[in-house]
Amino acid sequence: MDTLPPQSSFLNLLKNRINLRQIPFSERGSRILIFTNENRIIFRLAERWIKRDQILSAYRRREPIIDNWQFLNKDGQPLSFTTTTYPHRIDFHTEIGTFTFVFEDIETVLILLPRGEFGIRFDANADQAISDSRGATLHLMGNIRRNIAFTTNAKIVNNHNVSSGATTQRIELELNTQECDSLLLNITPRLGFNRYIPNCDDVLKTAEQRWHDWFASVPQVLDIYRETYYYAWWIMRNGLISTRFYTTREAMTPSKMYYVGVWQWDAYFHALAYRYVDKRLAQDQIRVVLDHQLSDGMFPDAIHDEGVVTFLKTPVDAAVTKPPLAAWAAWKLYKYDRDVEFLREIYEPLVRWNAWWFEKNDVDGDGLCEYQHPFSSGLDDNPLWDDGMPVTAPDLNTYLVLQQESLACIARTLGKRQEAEEWDQRAGQLAQKMISKMWNKQTGFFDALKNGKIIDTQTPFGLFPLITGRMPEHILERLVKQLTNRRKFWSRYPVCTVAMDDPKFNPERMWRGPTWVNINYLLIDGLRRNGYNEIAKELRTRTLSMVARLDDIYEYYHPKTGENPPNAAPIFGWSAALFIDLAIQATFDSSE
Repeated sequence: MDTLPPQSSFLNLLKNRINLRQIPFSERGSRILIFTNENRIIFRLAERWIKRDQILSAYRRREPIIDNWQFLNKDGQPLSFTTTTYPHRIDFHTEIGTFTFVFEDIETVLILLPRGEFGIRFDANADQAISDSRGATLHLMGNIRRNIAFTTNAKIVNNHNVSSGATTQRIELELNTQECDSLLLNITPRLGFNRYIPNCDDVLKTAEQRWHDWFASVPQVLDIYRETYYYAWWIMRNGLISTRFYTTREAMTPSKMYYVGVWQWDAYFHALAYRYVDKRLAQDQIRVVLDHQLSDGMFPDAIHDEGVVTFLKTPVDAAVTKPPLAAWAAWKLYKYDRDVEFLREIYEPLVRWNAWWFEKNDVDGDGLCEYQHPFSSGLDDNPLWDDGMPVTAPDLNTYLVLQQESLACIARTLGKRQEAEEWDQRAGQLAQKMISKMWNKQTGFFDALKNGKIIDTQTPFGLFPLITGRMPEHILERLVKQLTNRRKFWSRYPVCTVAMDDPKFNPERMWRGPTWVNINYLLIDGLRRNGYNEIAKELRTRTLSMVARLDDIYEYYHPKTGENPPNAAPIFGWSAALFIDLAIQATFDSSE
């Protein structure tokens, strides 16, 4: 059957934005990712399978759960196709008609079939297959078990399967279909299958409505940002994964293709976008981290279905976490939703989290904290860590100032006046220690230190103390001057994560030069806080323009060209979330 364009203007705005190459078709909560490669369709799973693979990132290289899916004419020859995509469906157009894919639920894709005689062929990652009169069930056994069922209400002329490898089943179907016939594809870790074929019109209407309702609930923004803004909201819904084992809350992945799980500081940035549409969803991005707090107060680096990441042996042997921005993010949520009960819920866990940093990460006892593992910074391969760990870092201690300041705000809101005063005092004392021990008046940077020695690399993280709002004017002026220096950080698309005149600057290698939206967001926040509104506005405008100029939203960007470097992850969560927040900021400012 041929389907009509959707009625929703939001869905039509995003027509063909999902290109099925680096941008897969998926659904909120689903682990199923649908790609195309020439005239073949590929189904991958956003799942780690550590029990089987024994490697955290093996899912990036794993064979698809279903590969080489092809439509065949009645003579068994492959059909070429073109595609039309919307957030809620894919239309595969062939010479015999259109095949439409739509999610019925998070584990089930309904395929609406054209009328006629044709075939479908695919390879399934399974070691058992059992055919029946309505289709077949397939099973992948072992440490990780996954099950596939395909079911049709069309007339099956031939249903053939054969093992073509230890864990590969070749399926060949010949069908004779009537109007409104369909095929149901269920991919699940469960023992029970979904083999009930629903009314196809109802499924299409429901899918369109749920996506329309999502887009209709968001604040409006300036027209210049509108298309990228709604695409960013597509990412924020599409990237959610359902609860499963250690993933205790519905949570946003940084990228369903490249980073499957929940990373701590990513979750905080994601929450900033969700606060505009769903208070509980925003709060759950913080709760999912708090659910796995260790007995000593530490928060894990990452959470995935099968466990948490709290310790790594590479590149150094140490506990690993992420920057302490939980209280900062929680306070931003409160300023929007005024939910005091959420503050009551999280205050004591945040106090223990703050204590962990000072108890476990001030090895030399000077009152300033160090990173023990480079990944704990979130700046994995930044040259600040080239000479080893631990490193006393300006960005870390800036975050701790913000954290204690936010705890003061939370305590005051909860009626804990004395505790609020103590947190304010601690935040001020830490800011002063940074000035006395890390400020370098010769270079105009706050130094990162290893064993008391200056690390000779210039990064914007040496400017981060400006974010605290507690720097004296003479220091603040020099920090802003360095930030806006066109030879260092103020490229066409600022802010470079290593100074352009530093010998270690590399504009295409993760944290050694590219521009990151989250770093810009923090600096914009700090500039506004200190009254540098015009510079903040310029950085915001350049950041929004950088993201909006490309068809996808990436992990990081080339600071001179604005292009996506080769290894930058696509459909990236915090870039989308913070684009949303900055676009809303820009729209609000324009109305004043």
